[in-house]
Amino acid sequence: MPSLLDRITIDPEICHGKPVVRGMRYPVDVLVEYLSAGETIEDLLAEFPDLEREDFLACLEFAASALKLKSRHLELV
Repeated sequence: MPSLLDRITIDPEICHGKPVVRGMRYPVDVLVEYLSAGETIEDLLAEFPDLEREDFLACLEFAASALKLKSRHLELV
């Protein structure tokens, strides 16, 4: 069963290697910023019709995973 994180790709040729959605030029950090600023997924789907609801959920999951890794790293220091 595919994971939401499979939607997040990293390619040095796309957006300087930043994590993006499905190889498109939608950086994860930018989409998470929209959500944190109060935009709803429905608003963003209307603004970016080539994205899907699962793409935004994948961005949130990716951000949560990155924070967990960062927290673990800080505990080891």
